[in-house]
Amino acid sequence: MLSTGAGLPDSDTNPQLMTQSSLALYVLRSRVKTKSTQMNAQDTTTNIDNQHQTQIPDQFVAWIGFDWGHHSHAFAIQDQSGQRQCGTIPATSEALHNWVGQLQNRFGSRPVALAIETNRSGAISALQDFYWLTIYTVNPSSSASFRKTFKPSGASDDIPDAQILLQLLLSHQDKLRPLIQQDQLTIKLDALTRTRRQLVDHTTKLTCQITSLLRGYFPQALEMFGDIDSPLAIDFLSRWPDLISLKAAKPGSLKRFYYTHNVRNNQLIQKRLESVKQALALTTNQAIVSPSVIKLKAMLGVLRELRKQITILDREIAIAFHQHPNAHLFRNLPGAGDALAPRLCALFGTVQELIPDAPTLQKKIGVAPVLEKSGKSAWTHWRWFAPVFMRQTMIEWAGQTVQYSRWARVYYRRMAAQGKDHWVILRTLAFKWIRVLWKCWATNTIYDEPKYLRQLHSRKSPNAVYDQE
Repeated sequence: MLSTGAGLPDSDTNPQLMTQSSLALYVLRSRVKTKSTQMNAQDTTTNIDNQHQTQIPDQFVAWIGFDWGHHSHAFAIQDQSGQRQCGTIPATSEALHNWVGQLQNRFGSRPVALAIETNRSGAISALQDFYWLTIYTVNPSSSASFRKTFKPSGASDDIPDAQILLQLLLSHQDKLRPLIQQDQLTIKLDALTRTRRQLVDHTTKLTCQITSLLRGYFPQALEMFGDIDSPLAIDFLSRWPDLISLKAAKPGSLKRFYYTHNVRNNQLIQKRLESVKQALALTTNQAIVSPSVIKLKAMLGVLRELRKQITILDREIAIAFHQHPNAHLFRNLPGAGDALAPRLCALFGTVQELIPDAPTLQKKIGVAPVLEKSGKSAWTHWRWFAPVFMRQTMIEWAGQTVQYSRWARVYYRRMAAQGKDHWVILRTLAFKWIRVLWKCWATNTIYDEPKYLRQLHSRKSPNAVYDQE
């Protein structure tokens, strides 16, 4: 846990020994003054005359605007003397590490500030490996708006964009926050849960596509099984991808297939066998059926692999969650379960400097509303640029707590009686839950539902639960 006191331990005042997190705090408290040396770079660079000099803060020895691109990366560097240098490097890992190595030699591993847009997660992960770099992330919409201030036409190019990021860093560093890294186990757990969600979304999309495909040439198949992403459905369609092959199958083969897949309801099996016997093909045109069968088999192969990898992810998530130091705070939350508990744990992490209070998290994930005022007019709307996965995690869990938490159920019913929309209620419920969870997380206290219910009673809260609830 990072210190928030006025001073730092001796190891933290030595830049050579700093982690990325402690360096971010160090550079805000210390002043480093040094003369810069000439950079020995192989890339073509351009010296930029500063006609309008910016008052330069002096806790860093250099400031960098870095624009990440698919084919090349652009950079703009300004040192303490005010000299600017711009250029590009190839978009390869080797070129990036070589460039950063040159910067390290030039500035002697002393603190350097670097601004980069927040949607460049790959670049940020790579740059975080260098302890002497303090990374300031800039929202792409902010840099775009700043660019339009000087270029109303909307013209954009790599090197000018890097200069925009540099100017933002020099002029508004006090408004930007240095990036503080979570612990490695939290980063891994977050990546695993995000990947699982993405694969589940792919699975949902694929099952919808398979359903649509079957309705176009083999609608009877949808009556032969339950969920399309189940092993029963995948194996059934792999063996009988069209009605002709299904009607050619012997009743005994179909019975054995269902028994093998743990379908033992004889009445249900007999009903399906009768449906096969009476079925008529929607179309026998092989120009339609044959390509559809090929497409179906390809989709089933992808669906089978997705299910396999999701199972592997579930196992990896369980292991990472068990090893996480804060797992005990989220494991038994009402309605969390095996899927949402690890996601909540990754959302909070372990570094309290990233979430100093509950409102910070409420705003960050987008459940806190935004109030806009102009003259006598005022209106409220939700936050458009919030991280989607984090917001999904809190709102989905809030929906589960309606079933498993008594006060959450009371709150939902009370809001529904006032005519509030379902999703509006869940967002406001998530807003309330964050205050509860943050307090538990900050004090390392396991959530106790009976204790919280007693507190609601003592405060005469409208969400207090009574015996008839």
